[in-house]
Amino acid sequence: MRAPVPGLVPGLVAGVTGSLALRALRAAPPGGAARWERTNHAGRPVTLLEGPAYAVGAATGAALLGGGPAPVLATTTAAALGALDDLAGDSSSKGLRGHLGALARGEVTTGAVKVLGLALTGLATAALVDRGERGPRGGDGPSALDTLVGGAVVAGTANLFNLLDLRPGRALKATLALGAVAATRPRSVVAGASAAGAAVGLLRPDLAGESMLGDTGANAAGALLGTAIVQGAGRRGRWTALAVLVGLTLASEKVSFTKVIESTPVLRELDALGRP
Repeated sequence: MRAPVPGLVPGLVAGVTGSLALRALRAAPPGGAARWERTNHAGRPVTLLEGPAYAVGAATGAALLGGGPAPVLATTTAAALGALDDLAGDSSSKGLRGHLGALARGEVTTGAVKVLGLALTGLATAALVDRGERGPRGGDGPSALDTLVGGAVVAGTANLFNLLDLRPGRALKATLALGAVAATRPRSVVAGASAAGAAVGLLRPDLAGESMLGDTGANAAGALLGTAIVQGAGRRGRWTALAVLVGLTLASEKVSFTKVIESTPVLRELDALGRP
């Protein structure tokens, strides 16, 4: 008889909790439904309550089976920073370059606060992961530079997934794919399964165009997946992940991911899969 899949329980808990949380939030929206309503790319009304629901589901799953404090910290803090941008954000500055440019001019935007907050969140998350690797008495383990790179991976992944949340299901599909891969590694199984499970639980309303992750959910998903990468990767893996993230982030300032996806047949079909 085969042993149960280690990530099954946190994945199921994350999916069920996220789905139930969305129902509860839509029944009693904090501050009223209008506060969370936006217009999507097709000009239709959509709720951002999926974001808090994702964070609740993913954090609940990540708290199970010895996942440690790092995934929970990354998910909840990134979600809180995303909510700041969702609810009080200034759209005058967009993108990483726009927010940092505004900060250089002395303008403190919510986006700039989020960028700096994600950097600190990533560093704290990586420090928690690496402290566990060193053990209670220290000794050999990840260096301070490894922790710094790990923090950049967590923050960079949170930012990247925010750039993917532009079409129904896109960010959740990416979360599901990367989370499933992370769940195959013993050290990142809980974080990966929780990220993927919460995505599955919320995929139907997202694909239907009823709800979307927003910054709250996309940042939470990205930070949790970044944590899974840091947990499962060694020094070389962290550097490789950081290089990919930097490349994609810089590319996003010049090239539209949506245009690239729509001009690539395989990516276009995967992106549209499941939409009505």
